Amino acid sequence: MKKISVAIIALMALWMQGMGQSQHTFALGDSTFLLDGHPFQMISGEIHYPRVPREAWRARIQMAKSMGLNTIGTYVFWNVHEPEKGHYEFSGNNDIAEFVKIAKEEGMYVVLRPSPYVCAEWEFGGYPYWLQNEKGLVVRSKDPRYLEAYRNYIHAVGKQLAPLQVNHGGNILMVQIENEYGSYSDDKEYLEINRKMFVDAGFDGLLFTCDPEAAIKNGHLPGLLPAINGQDNPVKVKKLIRENHGGKGPFYIAEWYPAWFDWWGTKHHTVPYQQYLGRLDSVLSAGISINMYMFHGGTTRGFMNGANANDKDPYEPQISSYDYDAPLDEAGNATEKYMQFRAVIAKHLQPGQTLPAVPAKRGVITIPAVTLTQATGVFSLLPAAVKHATPLTFEDLKQAYGFVLYRTTVDGGKAGVLKINALRDYGIVYVNGKRVGTLDRRLKQDSLQVTLPKGKVRLEILVENLGRINFGPYLLQNKKGITESVVFGGKELKGWEMYSLPFSNVPVVKAGKVGVNEPVLREGGFKLDAVGDTYLDMSQWGKGVVWVNGHNLGRYWEVGPQQTVFVPAEWLKKGENSIAVLELIKPEVQVVRGIDHAILDEVR
Repeated sequence: MKKISVAIIALMALWMQGMGQSQHTFALGDSTFLLDGHPFQMISGEIHYPRVPREAWRARIQMAKSMGLNTIGTYVFWNVHEPEKGHYEFSGNNDIAEFVKIAKEEGMYVVLRPSPYVCAEWEFGGYPYWLQNEKGLVVRSKDPRYLEAYRNYIHAVGKQLAPLQVNHGGNILMVQIENEYGSYSDDKEYLEINRKMFVDAGFDGLLFTCDPEAAIKNGHLPGLLPAINGQDNPVKVKKLIRENHGGKGPFYIAEWYPAWFDWWGTKHHTVPYQQYLGRLDSVLSAGISINMYMFHGGTTRGFMNGANANDKDPYEPQISSYDYDAPLDEAGNATEKYMQFRAVIAKHLQPGQTLPAVPAKRGVITIPAVTLTQATGVFSLLPAAVKHATPLTFEDLKQAYGFVLYRTTVDGGKAGVLKINALRDYGIVYVNGKRVGTLDRRLKQDSLQVTLPKGKVRLEILVENLGRINFGPYLLQNKKGITESVVFGGKELKGWEMYSLPFSNVPVVKAGKVGVNEPVLREGGFKLDAVGDTYLDMSQWGKGVVWVNGHNLGRYWEVGPQQTVFVPAEWLKKGENSIAVLELIKPEVQVVRGIDHAILDEVR
């Protein structure tokens, strides 16, 4: 009997625990959101879980709460969760369900944006590269192949997140379908298919769309709340939403921009906080809900940065730092913008409500200068070749990111123009192993005058994917590598060997021969007595990628604005640490220097 009683008590405890997950209602009032029937003003900030180490998620959310936010906004990134068709990944830094649960533990709500197109200055706007292997497939359309892949993905997301909606006892207030679709097209039937897929995937709570002012009519699906992006004049916000929502609210600015992002070859963007204080105050005074994009940008690590391109502007790949001049800086510390925004929000607290104290500044360290003694030439790391008459794209090679080396043999003893048709995106040209020039899509470069020595000549082109386009009219022109042909002296070159170098993991570096001007992979180590946030100074290097303890920290490039690389404390350890650098154009450089902790505040 005693054993039976214990079992019954245990079952009752589990039942009571389940009952503790109380369900809530979140609905649209005529002018405000209604949480359990009471007016609720969202003061939200965007944080993207892949741009923050998992170990730091809680700290970032606590910083949001201390600034006065009550909600976290986040996209969900298809290419992170389904990197290859049918292979789903929701663990580690991709465990978005855990991110949402941590927010709940910290007393914060979540606005979920699975879209599945996210833009977000993210590779291919969040779409997985493999969609392009379906010839003629059109994203953001009623193409049956796209809709099937989309449906499979959103159902996988639903299994993770639908149970975490407020109407099921969780903290997800509402879910966005598509993303700024009105800037792309106006097919309401397509939007309705989106809505149905979300509902079928278990998202049975409040759904909404969001668009910039000029596109809200095209992108809104009747019956759903139309949110506005990039407009913060209270009169205009209310007018736009009423016009598209039956004369009613509530009123929600889904993206309010406290600054902007950066791309290679331009200055770091900053916007003084003084330009925003009155606007933030007026929005909150008007009872409008708001989501700051970004509250905390973090870092776009690995090769996941996107790019912009249109008929007016050249190809503009974004940098790895997603600091955004946001209220919370790249390292997760409060800026003056943060403190000033906090003061504005504090004016709008309910009677008796107070803000939590701002957490202490994160600890910083300085990594000593490290000489990377181990080095090997990249050409010694080549895998088996794939042979084809004409160059194959990354997609043809079933390679998402990184680099591909293209090699062919030509008859020498002549000079001429080497032209790479539709280079995507950055190419380094070698003749018999010697670098003879570079071609940069940003600068609309596709041709190079080349003199070939006599005899049979080995011609090689190392091509880097600098990021697929994430916004604009060329979203469907996103294949990488040499996407058309190579011509020398007016004659198309045939007989190519392709070598995949995705660098999805840093290879083990063994000391080896490095050719003249050959790209090099260097490795070294350093010892720490204590860990803390820090930056690496890559200003003496040329162009490449940095790993610390196996974590890809992102790219650096001498064209700027990013020549420092952020190293989060969570990825360092007491004792021995490893560092690896892939350097493309200055193979002779050997020393990596840390930034003096005393000037970290001045570094992005």
